[in-house]
Amino acid sequence: MQQFGAYLVQEKAIDELALQRSQRAARQSGERFDRVLTKLGLVSENDLSAHLGKFLAIPVIAPADLPEEVALAEQIPQKFLRANGILPLAANESALTLAVTDPLDLGPVEALAYSTGLSIDLRIVTPALFEKAWASLYGQKAEGVALVDDDRAHDASDYDLQRLRDIANEAPVIRRVNQIVGDAIEAHASDIHIEPGLDAVLVRYRIDGVLRTSDTLPPGLKAAITSRIKIMARLDIAERRLPQDGRVKMAVRGVDIDFRVSTIPTAHGESIVLRILDRSQVSLDFDALGFEPETIATLRHLMHNPNGIVLVTGPTGSGKTTTLYTALRELSNPDVKVFTVEDPIEYQLAGVNQVQVQPAIGMDFPASLRAMLRQDPDIIMIGEIRDAATAKIAIQSSLTGHLVFSTLHTNSAVGSITRLIDMGVEPYLIASTVKGVLAQRLVRRLCPHCAKPMDARRQWRERLAGEAFAHGPDRLSAPVGCGHCRNSGYSGRSTIAELLILDEPLRRLVCESAPDGVMAAAAKEAGMMTMYQCGMAKAWRGETTVDEVLRVTRVD
Repeated sequence: MQQFGAYLVQEKAIDELALQRSQRAARQSGERFDRVLTKLGLVSENDLSAHLGKFLAIPVIAPADLPEEVALAEQIPQKFLRANGILPLAANESALTLAVTDPLDLGPVEALAYSTGLSIDLRIVTPALFEKAWASLYGQKAEGVALVDDDRAHDASDYDLQRLRDIANEAPVIRRVNQIVGDAIEAHASDIHIEPGLDAVLVRYRIDGVLRTSDTLPPGLKAAITSRIKIMARLDIAERRLPQDGRVKMAVRGVDIDFRVSTIPTAHGESIVLRILDRSQVSLDFDALGFEPETIATLRHLMHNPNGIVLVTGPTGSGKTTTLYTALRELSNPDVKVFTVEDPIEYQLAGVNQVQVQPAIGMDFPASLRAMLRQDPDIIMIGEIRDAATAKIAIQSSLTGHLVFSTLHTNSAVGSITRLIDMGVEPYLIASTVKGVLAQRLVRRLCPHCAKPMDARRQWRERLAGEAFAHGPDRLSAPVGCGHCRNSGYSGRSTIAELLILDEPLRRLVCESAPDGVMAAAAKEAGMMTMYQCGMAKAWRGETTVDEVLRVTRVD
């Protein structure tokens, strides 16, 4: 295995430090070096199989290579094949073609050669493909995971919970869950959705804000996968009637990644969503996030006020927390004390005191904020203003010399003013404390490798007649799809935003409780670029498409 380790370093699959770490772990645990690599998350099972294939000169099979039925099914016991990770692919009078998950363990292969009297033609199959093929070829009555009867998933008394725990900790289930997570990380997904249905379990990833189907699993895997994820997140596997929330940290490709886990019972079992909190994929830089230079300059001016409130607004998943974290990262220094109150804490920031609210023990947002104000903070970030009590404490904090950042769920910047008034905050207090409101959305960026020019004139006539910015260029860029973007045509996301500054005329309108439309008109007259205008400017530059801008800014 030393030669294989050196080969992996040569192929740049791992570095020298990772090699030494895994070899040391292998010596201490007594496990094989290649298995330690996948357990530590340094190499995915798919990549390991590919490298083993090249190193040993053994072909690695693809899904298209799988047979419709098992060769010599009557002669070779299923239990033997399952236990050793072997799939008989084909047989003739002289040879038997086998796909194995472990090409380094030739004992079972030699046993089959002896018992059948045939020469062996060897192939490699990844563990994930083996599981999928096994479920397809042998059905739900096969050995192992598929033996779990999931038809009674809602009746806890019908389950042997210890058996369920045992199955959830079996290698095939662990491999399948690890594969789902690993594929999501490789695809740069933000969420993993595992959705049980009548005839299958659907696995979907949210990539660049859009859900995409990744895999369809046999229904017999439903209970085992659910239990495995619950065990990882320290949830109660016996409780299938109530929603549960948890958190788990996993090493994926040698990087520790946090996952927020949510379960909820549905008609066909528990739906699971894992929010991926991968700090390495988050850039806390306004330029990298896609803000316009003018917006960044104005926002930084707001950030350096000695007191007041700066709000960020938008729907769930629009990047509000990332924007606030970016602001805090820039403001954090040894001269100031920065506190946050969050639910949940998504990423840990150096130099920032982050507090997790715990409503179950009475430590909600208002209680946490009152305690935090006794800690002599300079800058405060409130994860979300959800109620009147939190809003009033935020107002009081800004009036006593603190700079406060927070979020709201509204569709526009001026909508935040109305929301605060609806919460019971006096308009004159809003006018005297709120310095600015940033409303934002995320649009998908066109893939730079495959985007192509298109004739835009017809689209303008049909969809943008009479609009501001309707007189755009004659040609735009359109999505195509390639290997770099997984055939979606898009790669990554960019922020479009509108920044409302409460100048003197707007403050007067706020004190008068003016309608949203009146305040929006005044803001535009003062020079505010709307989210729609910001998005169209990105479309003109070829960064995104008109369809993307319309998708996130309006209902067509």
